Amino acid sequence: MNGTRITDVMPEPGVVRGDSPAGIHEARDTARAFTGSLTPAPGSGVVDTIVLVVSELVTNALRHGGGRYTLELSAAPDSVTVAVSDPNPAPPRERAPDLDGGGGGFGWHMVRRLAGWLAIAPGPGPGPGKTIYAVLPR
Repeated sequence: MNGTRITDVMPEPGVVRGDSPAGIHEARDTARAFTGSLTPAPGSGVVDTIVLVVSELVTNALRHGGGRYTLELSAAPDSVTVAVSDPNPAPPRERAPDLDGGGGGFGWHMVRRLAGWLAIAPGPGPGPGKTIYAVLPR
C-alpha cells in the first residue's frame, strides 16, 4: 500500500425539530442523508432499518408525545444512535396491534425488535419530557 489508511469517518450529528406531520418526511430524509454521509457507508438494508426506526419514533412523538419532537442522529464506528425527544414524560405504551381497523399499535413493537439497544430517559432539560434512544448496528 502507499501509506493511505481508511478510517471510519463520523459526520456531525444530525438534528431535526418538528411539530407537524410534514416533519416525518424531513426526519426520514435527514436519516437517509446522515447515513449516506457515513464512511464506510452502511448497507442499504441497514439504512432502510434506520429510516424505519426514525419514522416510527417521530410519528409516535407527534401522535402520543405532545405534538413536538427533536430528532438527533449520531454514529460510532459500529452503530448509529437515533434519539427522539418529546414533551410527554410518559413512556411508550405497549398495546396490541390493530389488525382490522388501521388503528396502529405496530410501531413500538417494531422499534423494540429492530434496535440493538433501546432506552428511555427523562428530559431533555429540567422540564417534562422524555428521550428515546435506539442504537442500531452499522
